Amino acid sequence: MTVYLTFIHRTSTGPATFTVKDVKLGRQISTIHVSLIQDSGREEVVGYVTHINMTTEIGINLPTNWSLLPPPYPAKVPLLTANHDERWRIYSEMPFLSFRKASAKLDIFIPRTGQLDFSMVDEWIRFKNGEKFTTDSLGYVADAFPQIVESFREHAPDSIPWQHRKGHLWYPTVLLNLEIKKVLPPAGVEWLFVRVRAKQIKNGRMDLEVVIMDEVGGLVALSQHVCLVVGADRNLAKRSKVAGDGETKL
Repeated sequence: MTVYLTFIHRTSTGPATFTVKDVKLGRQISTIHVSLIQDSGREEVVGYVTHINMTTEIGINLPTNWSLLPPPYPAKVPLLTANHDERWRIYSEMPFLSFRKASAKLDIFIPRTGQLDFSMVDEWIRFKNGEKFTTDSLGYVADAFPQIVESFREHAPDSIPWQHRKGHLWYPTVLLNLEIKKVLPPAGVEWLFVRVRAKQIKNGRMDLEVVIMDEVGGLVALSQHVCLVVGADRNLAKRSKVAGDGETKL
């Protein structure tokens, strides 16, 4: 039902160990504590996962009349496959894609006339290898999208400090939470719609709200992020020891 993650240290490519600790095992709702461990036992990511059987839950249902505002451009999803939709096109020029390898696994379609606002990304996505999105995929989907700061750099460069107008940037996640609103079919779905929006980008820190919907407009998941905006050299540099405490720093 929910995932809450805090990214304590930078993770790295290579082996990792997950440790799971029961916090509460209930008849309806259970909560576990999860740690991702690398580098000789150091916790890199910690979080809590709350689980409920969403296929059997019952309770009150009320209409809220919620909708995305501004509304996204309509899409003829069957035409996306051949890149023939009149309002959406495949996004093949994502900046520094080799640096963001996770996004390379997706076909991403964006509005042909540009995003509705520089602080927003609307996208239709599918896996390039034909794999289907399942409920287990939603954590990946919630963190795979064109970066909003790149939109400013491309279309409104004067709004970006000169030292950040070129070169690779890194957007490390400090905190991520995910709430599953709807269980996807066991066989999965080919397409998902995602809207990502920032409310404030200030002093190298930004919030992100991620809304994930299915092909017919059903709400699938919500996610909130707290991220930093720093030079990519912070991610590529070797780890260095902090004198006195044995910890490392970026």
